[in-house]
Amino acid sequence: MLSPDRLSALEDVLVELNRAAADVALPLFRADHGLEDKGGAPGLNAFDPVTAADKGAEAAIRRIIAERFPEHGVIGEEYGEDRPDAEFVWVLDPVDGTRSFISGLPLWCVLIGLRHEGRPVLGSIYQPYLDELYMGHAGGSRLLRGGVSRPLRVRACPKLTDATISTTDPEACFDGAEAGAWTQVRAAARLARLGLDAYAYCMVAAGAMDMVIEAGLKSWDIEAAIPLIAGAGGLVTDWRGNPPGPHGGQIVICGDRACLDEALVALRRSAKSASSAS
Repeated sequence: MLSPDRLSALEDVLVELNRAAADVALPLFRADHGLEDKGGAPGLNAFDPVTAADKGAEAAIRRIIAERFPEHGVIGEEYGEDRPDAEFVWVLDPVDGTRSFISGLPLWCVLIGLRHEGRPVLGSIYQPYLDELYMGHAGGSRLLRGGVSRPLRVRACPKLTDATISTTDPEACFDGAEAGAWTQVRAAARLARLGLDAYAYCMVAAGAMDMVIEAGLKSWDIEAAIPLIAGAGGLVTDWRGNPPGPHGGQIVICGDRACLDEALVALRRSAKSASSAS
């Protein structure tokens, strides 16, 4: 267990890491960002964009970590793993939502999570264009914007029929069974918003939305959100309602346990084992 003083000091570093990433990414947003196609899976995911912002932001974060904490490990989307079994491991997605980034939409985010002894303990999601930094741990989460800090809290929504839910792209991200489960949950919910990537996680933490359902996630897509959502009073589970594994997979983020339980009735039917989800 990390002491409050240690967590506070690490939060200060987290702010610095996010600012460094923004210094690289923001000048490239709605500008010449050096788009490349990594080439994804066939079909709707065949286009897999990466930009100079993705690469440069992760490199900037890694430089600071290496200077401050040479004994720490790093797992990043762009540059892979370095000491992934260390006591402290930073998990990085320098630009989550690259498709939004290249489309000029201010929904992309910098995701930075920190594991201690294999468990996510600190996380942040930063939207630099809006200057919204959502960060937290199990002891509490907050939004930093314009030099002002305010606490984050999920909202009560015990009934799925009253819920506002989200997923990134049901056609591209879900297989047939998963799409059927999403359709069933969507039919019950009051409102659904698509294409928000990790910014939707922030809206659950802030009490503006109620649930995010995703599949096919990697560790860097979700680990920053786990402590953030916990500190705001919410839950992050897999599609069986269990704690998420270290590799991502099928994930639900929700503000209200009762609402989550209703959604899991449909999602469990399409839940995959941890090995197949990874």
